[in-house]
Parts: sequence; C-alpha cells; structure tokens
Amino acid sequence: MMGRAIRWDLIAEQYDQMIKYATAIRTGTASTEAILRRFTRAASHSTYQAMLEVGRAVKTIFVARYLRDRDLQREIHDGLNVAEGWNGGNQVLFYGKGGDIATNRRDEQELSVACLHVLQAAVAYVNTLLVQDVLAEPAWADALTAEDRRGLTPLFWTHVAPYGEVKLNMTKRLALRGEGRAG
Repeated sequence: MMGRAIRWDLIAEQYDQMIKYATAIRTGTASTEAILRRFTRAASHSTYQAMLEVGRAVKTIFVARYLRDRDLQREIHDGLNVAEGWNGGNQVLFYGKGGDIATNRRDEQELSVACLHVLQAAVAYVNTLLVQDVLAEPAWADALTAEDRRGLTPLFWTHVAPYGEVKLNMTKRLALRGEGRAG
C-alpha cells in the first residue's frame, strides 16, 4: 500500500518547527494561507516534508483501524451512501446546465450555492413533516422497529418534479397533516 516507511527521524527533527507553525495558526498570529504559501514556494521545505510524513502516519493509522473495525467500515459505508444520495438529490434540485455552476463570478457562484442550500433545507423540512405525518398514524408507528426508525431520513426527493409547473399560493397552507389530501 505504501512505497516506503514513514520517516520518523524527519518528524522528530522538525517537531519544534511544526509546533511553532501550528501554534501560530491556532493563536491567529499567522494565517494558514501564509504558511502554506511559504511551504509551496519550496516543496522541499523540511518542515513541510515532516508535516507530510505526519499526514502519512495518520492515514496509515486510520487505514489500519478501518481494516480491523467492521463497525467503522459500516459507519463509513452508511455515511457515504447518505452523501451519495444527497448528491443525487442535488442533481434533481439543481438541474440547470447539468448541475454545473456555469459562471466564474464569485458572487453568482455564492448565490447559486445559497439557492441550492435553501432548496435542500426546504425539501428536508417538508420531508420531515411528511415522515412525522406518517409516524403519527398508529399502524405505521407500531409497525416500525428501532432499526427501521434509525434508517428514517428526510433526504429523499422522488416526489420532487423539477421540470413541471409549480403554482405557488402564498395564502394557502400545504396539506401536510392529512387534511385535504387524497388517501
């Protein structure tokens, strides 16, 4: 998996410098960007190389834990599934131009992302209300196991019609609690 051993000697040699830079970032006396700029000017900077070695060590420890721990593997797999599902939902919600932000202007990019976040929050909120509505029915509440309840999520979008016509009536509430909804 790795081409060579971690250079512990370099880490030990540069330890004080790494602490100095980390303290400067933490206390705000130097910005992360300024320090990274210093390091990237000379990729052979010995403190930078030592930090890369620390990163390799941390990665190695994580991989070893991951390979040993089935619960961690499941947790990561489940988390990735949630993220993939939400990314699929983003493609439904943010479908214009193939979901790409087609501008280089920072203000327009920020506006696009902010609009996507508003849509995500709205869908998650409405979905939460819909799930609560279903769970309020005794037949469903009694049928679900603890495992089923852990699997409930507001991150679904199959009911979203991105290409259809949406008519907003700001004087009327959505029928989320069964009132006025066909059963």
